[in-house]
Amino acid sequence: MTTQHIQLTEHGRLKHFLSIEGLSKELLTEILDTSESYADMSGKQIKKVPLLRGKTIINLFFENSTRTRTTFELAAARLSADVITMNIATSSTAKGESLLDTIRNLEAMHVDMFIVRHALSGAAYFIAEHAAPHISVINAGDGQHAHPTQAMLDMFTIRQYKKRFEGLKVAIVGDILHSRVARSQIQALNTLGVEEVRVIAPKTLLPNQVRQMGVIDFHDMEEGLSGVDVIIMLRLQKERMNSAFLPSESEYFRCFGLTEAKLKHAKPDVMVMHPGPINRGVEIASTVADGPHSVILQQVSNGVAVRMAIMSMIISSSGGGA
Repeated sequence: MTTQHIQLTEHGRLKHFLSIEGLSKELLTEILDTSESYADMSGKQIKKVPLLRGKTIINLFFENSTRTRTTFELAAARLSADVITMNIATSSTAKGESLLDTIRNLEAMHVDMFIVRHALSGAAYFIAEHAAPHISVINAGDGQHAHPTQAMLDMFTIRQYKKRFEGLKVAIVGDILHSRVARSQIQALNTLGVEEVRVIAPKTLLPNQVRQMGVIDFHDMEEGLSGVDVIIMLRLQKERMNSAFLPSESEYFRCFGLTEAKLKHAKPDVMVMHPGPINRGVEIASTVADGPHSVILQQVSNGVAVRMAIMSMIISSSGGGA
């Protein structure tokens, strides 16, 4: 699915944010640089700027979420936008109204942006294609396709601690097959110029022809973690798999769970990340999740700043800034 032509304006600015695919290193770096200024706001007494005053943003979450939904709500509120989160379970879509009908009805209320989370791959792209020209769409996760804002907050966190991307070796561990986060992370890491992206997983949790994604694949945890600078653990997407993918959770943890012993194979200053929610004792030991190498809570904090940056860049490129 090529999203480049739809998510950029004719001047190469962000119109929508649907995928990392096709975006330039310069544009990703601009998102990170803009996020820097918003991250500084978190320590201030007044955490609001008037950039989106008068704008209405709709959170369309067809999938459950806590961190992503809340950070988008906070980001929009700190930019002074009016934010409405749709309770999809009680909306007309639950009564049979089509997705397009829902979009048309919301458009009639003169909204400016949709934040879309959906279980079907391509849903955010579909909405962006069919929405009115003045409406922008941000993908908050669609099926197994993409989760670009999560990838960018992860990139921001890596740069925060490592100061660079060049020369870094990054290992992504776990359920690569079902993970939209992993796909977006791999695209972002390669675009930003890391030395090496590794994926570590059992063969049943790797896509076919995984190396075409620009990664080196490992099936042994200790070998895959050898000398890496960054470890990104992934949640097992149990709702998207059956028992054939794994013998048992305890066996998975023995082979692919991140423990203090396995951590010793990485570099001494390795940083440990996880997009959440964490399954403790399945993907990662609590001693590691809460340990000195973990930046998991910092990822959550950075989510607000990065989402503020992306919203502000989209509104600025449309000429709609206050």
